[in-house]
Amino acid sequence: MTIRRRDFLNGAVLAVGAGLLPWQLVRAAQAQQAGYPPALTGLRGSHPGSFEVAHQMGWEKKLFDTDSLPVQEEYDLVVVGAGISGLAAAWFYRERHPQARILLLDNHDDFGGHARRNEFRAGGRLILGYGGSESLDSPKANFSDQVHRLLQALGIRLERFDQAYQHRLYEELDSAVFFDRQTFGEDRLVVGEPDGEAEDEPDWAGFIGRFPLAEADREALRALYEDEEDYLGELPADERKDYLASLSYRDYLKRHVGLSEAAIAYFQQRSSDEYGYRIDFLPASDARYAGYPGFARLGLEEDEGEEEPYIYHFPDGNAGVARLLVRDLIPGVAPGSGMDDVVLAAFDYGRLDVPGQSVRLRLSSTAVSVRNRDEGVDVGYSRGGQLYRVRGRHCVLACYNMLIPYILRDLPAAQAKALSQNVKLPLVYANVVIRDWTSWAKLGMQEVYSPGMPFSVVKLDYPVDLGGYRAPRDPQQPICLHMVQVPHAPGVGPDLRTQARAARMQIYITSFEQYEAQIRDQLQRLLGKAGFDGQRDILAITVNRWPHGYSYYSNSLFDGPDGGEAVMNAARQPLGRVAIANSDAGWDPYLHGAVDQAWRAVGELG
Repeated sequence: MTIRRRDFLNGAVLAVGAGLLPWQLVRAAQAQQAGYPPALTGLRGSHPGSFEVAHQMGWEKKLFDTDSLPVQEEYDLVVVGAGISGLAAAWFYRERHPQARILLLDNHDDFGGHARRNEFRAGGRLILGYGGSESLDSPKANFSDQVHRLLQALGIRLERFDQAYQHRLYEELDSAVFFDRQTFGEDRLVVGEPDGEAEDEPDWAGFIGRFPLAEADREALRALYEDEEDYLGELPADERKDYLASLSYRDYLKRHVGLSEAAIAYFQQRSSDEYGYRIDFLPASDARYAGYPGFARLGLEEDEGEEEPYIYHFPDGNAGVARLLVRDLIPGVAPGSGMDDVVLAAFDYGRLDVPGQSVRLRLSSTAVSVRNRDEGVDVGYSRGGQLYRVRGRHCVLACYNMLIPYILRDLPAAQAKALSQNVKLPLVYANVVIRDWTSWAKLGMQEVYSPGMPFSVVKLDYPVDLGGYRAPRDPQQPICLHMVQVPHAPGVGPDLRTQARAARMQIYITSFEQYEAQIRDQLQRLLGKAGFDGQRDILAITVNRWPHGYSYYSNSLFDGPDGGEAVMNAARQPLGRVAIANSDAGWDPYLHGAVDQAWRAVGELG
């Protein structure tokens, strides 16, 4: 990868803005010069340089003419998008065609898509963080045979996480809620949120009694958690499930529980991290499924599915899976053979795109045209300001599905309309390395929910030991804080897609300096009383911004009786020698969904 002087200087400015110490600044500069993206700080995720060409097509309706260019390379398969789905598609295709020549194109400077690895050095040790796709979610319930088979082939043993995840490291630390003065009249941290898994009877009265709310609102919240009642009154039992699917959790709390606006504000961002939007757009039926209060006395059957622990997490999140896929597809890129040794394996990005190897991965390359030909598929792409054309016998589009109508020529209008409904939900994952976590230990907490702050969730990183990497045991050691922000456009709607588009613009107009200011302000207010000093204790900040974040998934408030099934099926139909993958194609924002769509797409190519 060639780094121009302008790019180097921009990276240096971002690093200075992140409050890095001189040695960290030098390391960040060296990482950029060496072409090693995981070690870069500042704005990552959808970083400057990765989206401008796509916006020319989407916003300016620019058409890039690559038909007149010579075909410079020919492959059996060209994959657009080197996220989990694109990498899995290449893997499944190679499994069917062991001698196949495959090219993967990606617009980012790193592979993995949302499965993004962030690296830091502090206190003489490597600190890893995840900048997007987080964990393997409920493998027993959610993984198909093909997902299990792929993970096993890559050397992932799910039972290994039982030992890797350090269950007891934070067992003395609680969850907390931070009430901000802008929303609730004063800054107040309330530690000790009752744990639904605890053996003792949860003390909701004691916890809620410390909220900075009026007595009537505290009593209403206490009753909601402890007393509950049948809030649907005379509504017949056989109509209740459908009714809960027809209104938001916010409307349920206001209309049926009778909470005031001040009390509802406590719940406002409860769903942001898990669902990607606020309770304004969360169906009450989904809130019930997630275990939110207010539904215990409705007489509805409880879900009897097996509860699985949320422990299937690499130290760098699902970037660990992406690295395993890349190493398997391109063996020369890194040493090793299993899930343990990939954690600390040194990846040589200069080996990703070498002439003569059977699989090549070309970064910083944005597809601008995909056209079926009698002899295959022509793919035009932009790289470094230049246009190129390659040809594949087949093509898999594993990119954001919203982009496909702009690049796949001759796409039927009905399918283009269906694809445009795959609106991804914006989100921001910030990783902040702090000098130590004594302030967290003093306060007795491991995670904070902030209903009125920019980052709704701030938490200590997952405690995982794997492949020689160890989670910090001593509060005197540096640690990575994970912070989650889900942009929201107040008053914009009424549907979720309109909200997502409007909220996305907030990401594009927010600079790194503004994110940094939000992070520093929020952490100081959260931790300052326990001795935390942001100017001294914050060592590095990486902001992974994803204007196109979670893939859209079925929402009963907006997607009709079939949950959008017809739209989804229409959107992902193959066209000639081109098949469509990505988690978007299955309306499933999880790794297993991305892999399943890759398997389906490769199967459609015959």
